Amino acid sequence: MKIFTGFTPKILVTVLAIAGLFIIGVNSNYLESSSHREAPIIANDPLADNTDVYAFRSPTNPENMVIIANFIPFQLPHGGPNYYNFGEDIAYDIHIKNNARTTRDDIIYRFEFKKTNEDPTTFFKIRLGKENQKATYTVKKSLDGGSTWETVLGMGKVAPYNVGPRSIEGAVGLNSNYDALMRASIMKLSDDSKVFCGPIDDPFFVDPGGIFDLGNIRAQAAPDGLAKLNVHTIAMEIPSYRLSDYKRSVNRAFNILDQRFVIGVWASASRRQMTVRNTNGTVTSSGDYVQVSRLGMPLTNEVIIPIGRKDEWNATPATMENGKYDEYFVNPELALYMDDSKFGGAVPGLAPLRIQTNSLGSFDFRNGKPGLYPLLGNPATKGTALDTKLYGNYLLRPNAPRSVDLLPIFMTGVPNLAPYQLATGKGGNPLAKGKPFINNFLPTFGDMLRVNMAVPATPRNSPDFSSLGLVQAAALGLTDPRFNTNTNLEFIPNMDGFPNGRRLEDDVTRIELQAVSGIVLAAIGLWYDDYVPGGNPLTPNLLSVYNFTTGVEKNDKPFQAMFPYVAKPWDGFSDGHIAINCDLNGNPMPGSLNTQNLGSLNLGAPEILLQKVENFPNPARDVTTFRYKIGQPGTVSLQIYNESGVLVASPMRNEQKAVGIHETVVDLKGLKNGLYFARIQTGENTFQTVKFIVNK
Repeated sequence: MKIFTGFTPKILVTVLAIAGLFIIGVNSNYLESSSHREAPIIANDPLADNTDVYAFRSPTNPENMVIIANFIPFQLPHGGPNYYNFGEDIAYDIHIKNNARTTRDDIIYRFEFKKTNEDPTTFFKIRLGKENQKATYTVKKSLDGGSTWETVLGMGKVAPYNVGPRSIEGAVGLNSNYDALMRASIMKLSDDSKVFCGPIDDPFFVDPGGIFDLGNIRAQAAPDGLAKLNVHTIAMEIPSYRLSDYKRSVNRAFNILDQRFVIGVWASASRRQMTVRNTNGTVTSSGDYVQVSRLGMPLTNEVIIPIGRKDEWNATPATMENGKYDEYFVNPELALYMDDSKFGGAVPGLAPLRIQTNSLGSFDFRNGKPGLYPLLGNPATKGTALDTKLYGNYLLRPNAPRSVDLLPIFMTGVPNLAPYQLATGKGGNPLAKGKPFINNFLPTFGDMLRVNMAVPATPRNSPDFSSLGLVQAAALGLTDPRFNTNTNLEFIPNMDGFPNGRRLEDDVTRIELQAVSGIVLAAIGLWYDDYVPGGNPLTPNLLSVYNFTTGVEKNDKPFQAMFPYVAKPWDGFSDGHIAINCDLNGNPMPGSLNTQNLGSLNLGAPEILLQKVENFPNPARDVTTFRYKIGQPGTVSLQIYNESGVLVASPMRNEQKAVGIHETVVDLKGLKNGLYFARIQTGENTFQTVKFIVNK
């Protein structure tokens, strides 16, 4: 039988869709706030709950790699008086695998935290320069799988929780600003790495409320369910020569897909075996550490692993899986809801996503179908990754169609071999050599975030930078004349994106859903069912998958341009929910008992029109923010007077404002040091005045 003949698709000249997510962005999973509350036991132990892992080449220092592990999900910024912090008696570990010849982790960084009450006489988190439950930590490093340890940092400082402006910026608090506190919490390790530990804005973005409602995706009106929620991070920037098995920096790489610079990254949390609750209110822990949570690729446990084995998965080190979870990757549950012969019609939100049932007239990738298994042992696979002398017996399994794409993405990484190259230059034969695109192959079987450190970083300010990661790289490699006119190995923007590692900006939920729907297969030449031989592979089915969105495609807060790159945590005072019976903007909910209701009973308070006027920081240097609440819609003005009563600025004149809480940021660069008075007025006769100091 002659394989893959008679198809001469034109080199895609479209904005790909086909490109889609090639080999990469796949994940047989589906939506969730990455690993937030993903298993029954860990849902009751949030301090030990991994949420996300990221690994990417530093955008500011190309010799370094950035690894970020986040913990403690769904933190309310205003969740006091006992705000969130890393747990004691928990080992937070970052694992690195760089050698497929060993059966253990090759590098482990272990973080252990301690908390001290600097001022046990107060219930406030922060007061008079002291911090209640102040956290410090040590970092140990192992190069032999945890048998021996070296201390590389003896006393690290955890950044304080961002309680609010008085606690952080005021003289009655820490008398600082949060940027300075974050910078002061960046520690240097003895192995030339640096680390930051502390609260941050949760960088993951998704609409879990819609997704977990049986796939009730609301693409046109999806809220970010993690907006204004924090997590705790361990962010590291590590020289690449410390991570490479060859102890060489990435500037020594032979090319941008050099196999020697592939690493696998995963994170875990472990608790002591024994916990005793004492009658004096204390807790004592003892015994060896036992792993209770782990994370490598996003969404694995919460979506792929069935609920009956989720706790078991969390307790199993990534290096000890030995194939016992493969069945959930080769026939993923999520694929059943993209298959009209199964339950596709029951989940309308996933309607744009459908899997190939007759690709190239022969190949069916629905659960339980043959997929590419009929090619096992065929001479056409010689020299490809599907050759039985290479990896054919692992990648081609009976009745396990996704063993050829989803399984290697999660469990081994993907080699720079056919068929795992772009369809560019293949002449219609998916088994032919195409344009090299990915090599993060590390054949240590286990769920890890694999990344080839030799791949350059795409500048964040580049017009080519995209949150679609390797999906966008595939699109450019298939359709952009800068890249699709040859099959040479060359850097394509976003080759450093998920799933070749994971950047903070990468939209992993969208990428993984598209991948489960077969766009990876399409990118290497296994087109969708509506493809006509010799025609344009950019078919309606392919466009439908490519254009699919969950409705949330970026984080709710910009990331920082420098280490630790994550966004500052939300402020408990300014960014927490304002009041019961109010929405997130402070607007009264229908039917609630509020000041407007009281006014109708002639019980309205005198300040009903204008309430809670305040400003922060105070004293201020360059800018200050005025915060106020109005009870009825109307115009608002803001005027600033000096100590002599002279009007010096009018930042706001008769601006229309709705009912609710508002903030106005005022630039103070034009004002001299001294005492000032700000008057906020609504309507004709209602105003309040606040005093503030400019101190430069």
